[in-house]
Amino acid sequence: MKNTTLCYIEKDNQYLMLHRTKKEVDENKGKWIGVGGKFEEGESPEDCLLREVYEETGLTLKTYALRGIVTFVSDAWESQQMFLFTASEYEGELKPCEEGDLSFVPKDKIMDLELWEGDRLFLPKLFQKTGFFTMKLCYQGDDLVESQIHEYA
Repeated sequence: MKNTTLCYIEKDNQYLMLHRTKKEVDENKGKWIGVGGKFEEGESPEDCLLREVYEETGLTLKTYALRGIVTFVSDAWESQQMFLFTASEYEGELKPCEEGDLSFVPKDKIMDLELWEGDRLFLPKLFQKTGFFTMKLCYQGDDLVESQIHEYA
């Protein structure tokens, strides 16, 4: 199982979204997601978060919060455990991303985008700033076939 991070960077009631369009082989091809990626050897979730956000956006996060841990199980892709963050303070200028197109999208328009079914379950928790949660999402191909959510006070 691989470990990954995903971050939704907030500005003016919008989240920075990445439309994954540029990589030929991409399990997220065509989808809109936050920014993040795979852990490198020896990295903590925070190390991975900061590195991946900088590599994909050119931004340096100043504040961020671990909001949840999502476990993905798939018959088509390697299983993964994703550390889900939000961030609201950063420095730097947004740069083009090699994996797709970056855009700040109003929160009330995000659910209209092409998203993974499971993202539609955790994004409202981020919007509402609920407490920490864990989630297990099981996919067959692109179809979500099972979900489990556990919320913590």
